[in-house]
Amino acid sequence: MTEAGKRGYLKEDFRLFHLKDSRAQKVDYHYHEFDKLILLLGGKTAYLVEGVTYFLQPWDILLVQHNLIHRPVIDPSEPYERVVIWLGRDWMAARSDPGEALDTCFDATRRRGFHLLRTEGEQRLQYMRTLQRLEEALHSTEFGAVRLADSLCQQLLIEVNRDVLRDPKVEPDCCRVDPKVEEILRYIAAHLEENLTVEALAGRFYLSRYYLMHRFKDVTGYTIHQYISQKRLLRAGELIRSGTPVMKAAEQVGFSEYSTFLRAFRNTFHMNPRDFR
Repeated sequence: MTEAGKRGYLKEDFRLFHLKDSRAQKVDYHYHEFDKLILLLGGKTAYLVEGVTYFLQPWDILLVQHNLIHRPVIDPSEPYERVVIWLGRDWMAARSDPGEALDTCFDATRRRGFHLLRTEGEQRLQYMRTLQRLEEALHSTEFGAVRLADSLCQQLLIEVNRDVLRDPKVEPDCCRVDPKVEEILRYIAAHLEENLTVEALAGRFYLSRYYLMHRFKDVTGYTIHQYISQKRLLRAGELIRSGTPVMKAAEQVGFSEYSTFLRAFRNTFHMNPRDFR
């Protein structure tokens, strides 16, 4: 498998797509530099997010934070309908209040390692009403339509944050996860700057090298080397954009040789680190 590619460019504050496909397309693993909400309206779809497979039901909401590697697996037997909302990180920061960041829900789901919000009853009706008004505002030319759409997107995010922070109970059959691989993924995320060879990970988690390599690939779709390299580069990109000097960013994410980092960075982002800043 090749490394995951970046998909989509968000130049607006946010974008809403209401999509319906009668033919299932194969979508490779990818990531975004923005945060994303996916609301399933119809069809049979599973989503793989960082080693966890989610089996979506209508009106499930999947929260995919920037730089999380994911892809859908679509059953072609039914039309696949969904609303997808791309959310600009700068826009969310500008609309947030002290201590109440609008992207809190994405941080919370990433920390939990669980990205699904299952809605029901009145809660579902509330999301339906808010989404309908948001779509209408985005297509309207009436006075104040742009400001109304902005406010409604904030309202939707407030509702999602409240429901995520309530830590809702989820049916046990909504996802499939390998506890050992999940533990390894969390360890990798917290120790990118350290020695993360297959041998080191196998020793730390008391697994044979062969079993670890094959199990990791089966669950995530990645080899261990591909996954770690991708995560290091994505983290380096965030550090560089936040103002960290390029060489220091490379060191902080575990690249011991700058030339190796530079080559890998160019292959992933198709530009030099200083241009990326």
